Amino acid sequence: MLDMRRPSQICDYFVIASGRSTRQVRAISDSIEETARQKGIIPLNIEGYAEGTWVLLDFCDIIAHVFIQDTRSFYGLERLWADSPQLEYKEEPFASSL
Repeated sequence: MLDMRRPSQICDYFVIASGRSTRQVRAISDSIEETARQKGIIPLNIEGYAEGTWVLLDFCDIIAHVFIQDTRSFYGLERLWADSPQLEYKEEPFASSL
C-alpha cells in the first residue's frame, strides 16, 4: 500500500497487488470488490477487467491496482511513486476502513 495523501490529490491510498495469471488477477479483483460491497462501498469505476492484465478498482479514497506480475514490473507504480510512504498491509485495520 502506498500513502498517496501528500504526493497526489488523486486519492488517499494505492493498494497494489499482483497475480500469476489473468484468471487470478480477476479473482483478486472480484474479492476486493465483493469485500467492499459487503461493507456498502460501491466502486466508482472498474477498468481493465476484460483484459485481466491490470485491473483498477476506484473507490475514491482508495484505488486498488491488481496486475499480472509482468505488467506490474513494467509499469512500476512503486518506482513511479517512490516518494510515497509504503505501508505494511494489516488485514484488520484496512478491512475496517473500507
